[in-house]
Amino acid sequence: MLRFLLVCAGGALGSGARFLVSAGMLRAFGEGFPRGTLVVNLVGSFLLGVVMTTALTGEAVSDELRLFLGAGLMGGFTTYSSFNYELLAMLTGGQGLQALLYAAATFLGCLASGAAGIVLVQWLS
Repeated sequence: MLRFLLVCAGGALGSGARFLVSAGMLRAFGEGFPRGTLVVNLVGSFLLGVVMTTALTGEAVSDELRLFLGAGLMGGFTTYSSFNYELLAMLTGGQGLQALLYAAATFLGCLASGAAGIVLVQWLS
């Protein structure tokens, strides 16, 4: 039950953080491109790489903290469902090129961000 509550608490914090980042990006840049979703997915991929590599290669992160940060906080923070909806809206709205750029930036950027998180932890170790 403790593990479940840790994931729920982390998810609530991650969702709140996602809202704040997305709202801030919307205020700063406007509606033309879903920068908020892209930013949280890139940052979330990087941080999950850091958390999981740290947790799985040493004893600095307990199983409970890994669940809170990984499944909870990063699970609530990242937004694949929002990405999917926004991408489909672009495609059905006749914005094919913008949709392609968004999909490529998300996929390649999240891959690179996750790898950077792993490399950072390995470099620091």
